[in-house]
Amino acid sequence: MTINNYGEQFSWLMLLSLPVACIAWTVTHEEVFREPREWCQGRCAEARTLLERKFFYLFTCEYCFSHYVALAFILLTHFHLLMSGWRGLLIAGFSLVWVANFYMSIFGLLRTDLKKEKITVKKIEEEP
Repeated sequence: MTINNYGEQFSWLMLLSLPVACIAWTVTHEEVFREPREWCQGRCAEARTLLERKFFYLFTCEYCFSHYVALAFILLTHFHLLMSGWRGLLIAGFSLVWVANFYMSIFGLLRTDLKKEKITVKKIEEEP
């Protein structure tokens, strides 16, 4: 997909980063993937080769995993950013990863604040 309008490219970047962030966060943090993630953490710790350690670490780190999710979305949508050809794909890939990780950072901070607030409310409710 080649988009000549920079505003439209920016919109695509912001929107495509959302599913990249969602998938990367879900696989690396949420309960639904806890067992496979713990298995990968164990394999990473016990691996004998550097390549094996890095491969299994990929599924436990949202930053690392987001590169592969971004690559999948670029292959799926043929999204280019600023230029056509391989340079536009490269720029789009790193841009998607950066924006997706920005979204995940904000989400992580929000979740932390919500958990703190929930604990505070529970303590207040338990006081006589």
